[in-house]
This record gives sequence, structure tokens and C-alpha cells, in this order.
Amino acid sequence: MLFSKRELNSLLCLDDFERAARGYLPRSLFAYVSGGVETNASLAQNRAVFQEFGFVPRVMRDVSSVNTEIDLWGDTYKMPFGIAPMGLSALTAYDGDCALARAACNAGIPMIMSGSSLTRMEEVSGIGPNVWFQAYLPGTLEQIEALMERVQRAGFQKLVITVDTPVAANRENNIRAGFSTPLRPSVGLALDGILHPRWTLGTFLRTLLAKGMPHFENNYATRGAPILSRHVLRDLSDRSHLNWDYFKRIRELWHGRLIVKGVLSASDARYSVDAGADAIIVSNHGGRQLDGSLAPLRVLPSIVEACPNVPVMMDSGVRRGTDVVKALALGAHCVFVGRPFAYAAAVGGEAGVARAIDLLAVELRRNLAMLGITHIEGLDAACVQAITPGIGWVSR
Repeated sequence: MLFSKRELNSLLCLDDFERAARGYLPRSLFAYVSGGVETNASLAQNRAVFQEFGFVPRVMRDVSSVNTEIDLWGDTYKMPFGIAPMGLSALTAYDGDCALARAACNAGIPMIMSGSSLTRMEEVSGIGPNVWFQAYLPGTLEQIEALMERVQRAGFQKLVITVDTPVAANRENNIRAGFSTPLRPSVGLALDGILHPRWTLGTFLRTLLAKGMPHFENNYATRGAPILSRHVLRDLSDRSHLNWDYFKRIRELWHGRLIVKGVLSASDARYSVDAGADAIIVSNHGGRQLDGSLAPLRVLPSIVEACPNVPVMMDSGVRRGTDVVKALALGAHCVFVGRPFAYAAAVGGEAGVARAIDLLAVELRRNLAMLGITHIEGLDAACVQAITPGIGWVSR
């Protein structure tokens, strides 16, 4: 039921996977992946901000060999981009978390497994060291300590703590499309499945037959609620009381690399590092939390300046090799891409994700060569120029 090799080869950029997934996935599931919150203002700005910069290419340089490798804490990755954490990947694609992880490890790029996944972390951690784990912290210190112990036992070396979800977001577009967590059976939902038989047979029914009813597996040290449950919303949103003291306790418990994700404030980023963070991921959650929050690319340089001694990464809105180049030129060590890889896994499984990774990698190499750059370290603010009046933070 997945796309054939010929169908995958007809997809020429990451945006093509979105168009393919729109027809493949049930309307409600596609809305869950594609949407933001409220007016989708941040979602739109995450893409628009990349158009505020133009390139300043250098010419007549030998670019016959372009090296895209990056180093993070002594680990070499073949590309300066990775796969962002995405919840419910096993609902949009059969064995979605594992498909994403295998494709990432084969390509030599990082993949961050979501704490809101429907696959046990222990199934994914063994796929390769390139897999990082992202946690949504549970509500009590005892639960947090138990979760940290489980993550360490699973063998993860990098832990990403998402800090921009103190309360549940207002995802009214999900409600309008008929999507909710928990899923609530209805005539509309059943009709949606009937109208998308490739997904229904190839993902949903296949999952039920092979693995049973999906559960939220990784929010706690123990198994969470099933996807069909009235308790899921409470499980995913009880974090309003968490503060930096909890983070400091995590730093005491966690022996690997600790990354803070969801920061838009230079002050918060600096505080994170002072409290023990090994890296920052600048992110507004793909426009899925606070509508109107700044696009990460806008604040990236100020956070790089505030945290010069740790890797600063970013996600949200990256769709092209040119986007990757602009983020790196403004100081990012690495960028993460979410939705397009979810679409790729949905329509093509591991092969679809591999195709998407390859397309972005080819774009990146081509863009670097056209800029006259032969290695990632050669990118800096001189490679880009702000083309919108009033932006004065291009240099760093």
C-alpha cells in the first residue's frame, strides 16, 4: 500500500511529500500533522522568515569537492540536518518511529524520537547511536526520576527536554478536522478511513494486527494510555508547575548529553547552559504551541551570541537546502526537519524517508557549491544579507 519506487522517484522536493501525503492520509490525520494553532500565524512565519535573506555567492572557487559533515561532541554526522521529534508517527506511518530511525542512521544524520510516540523507546534505541530521545516531563519529580532511569537503561546517549509545553495548546484546527487525542470513533472518522484505503489497510489495520492497539509508550517509566482513551489529554498536559529546579535535578540524574528544546529567549538559553545544558534547540514547536511566537530564525543569532560555548541548533520551517544554509550561516550548528519526514514515512516508509533525506542532501551540496563554499565551517554571516528593511541582526 506504500508508494512504489517509481512514485517516490517522482517526488522532487520535500514539499512534494506534503502534497502526496494530503491524498494518502485521512483528512483528520493530515490536519494533525500539517496544522499549527489558532490562526497559524507562527506556522506561516516559520516559512516566510527564510525569504528575508538573500545569498552573497563567491565565484571562481574550486568546489569540485563539498564536505557536509559536522561534529557534535566528537560524533560525526554526514549532514548538518536531522529529523525532529514527531508524536504519533506510528499512527501516520506503519512502524513510523523505527522507519524514521533506520533511515536516519543509514544516512548518518541524527533523529530525535518523540516522547509522545506510540512505539516503546527500547524498540528504537537499539537501531543506532544517532537516535536521540526527547522527553515531555511528567508532572511529579518521582515520575521524572523514574523516566530518566528508563531512558538511560534504554541506552540513549542524548536527551532532549522540551520546555515550551507548560499547558496544552489551542489546536482548534484539529477539532474542526475531526482529530483528537484520544481518538473518538465516529461516522466521520470511519468514512475518512474508507476514503483513504491505502492508509487504512497499510498502516492502521496492519498495526492493529501486528502490534495491537497503540499506546502512548514513553511519557512515563511505565506504559501510558491507549490512543483510544479519555485519559490521554491529562497525561500530556500536566506540566504547568514545572520550573528550572526540575531541570537541575535532571542534570544531576542524566549522564549523557542534555539538550534543551523550545527556547526563543536569549536569557532562557543562557540560563539553560548555566544550569547544565549541553546544547540548545531554538524552536517554537513548529508553530504548534503559542500562536504569534517568533520564528526561530529571527532569534537564532542572539541565542548563538548568548551561548558561544555550546552547539545551538534550530527547527521549525526548514524545507529546502537553502533554508539549511541560511540557518547555518546565522550560527546554527545543525537544523531539524519535522513534517516533511512524517509525510515521507507515511507514503513510503523507510524508503520514503531515505528519498526525502537524499533530496535535501543533494540540494544542500548544490547550494554550498553555488555559494563557493566547500565545507560547513566556511558558512558565516557574510554569505547572507537581509533583504527586508529593519532587520539589523544579520552579523554576529
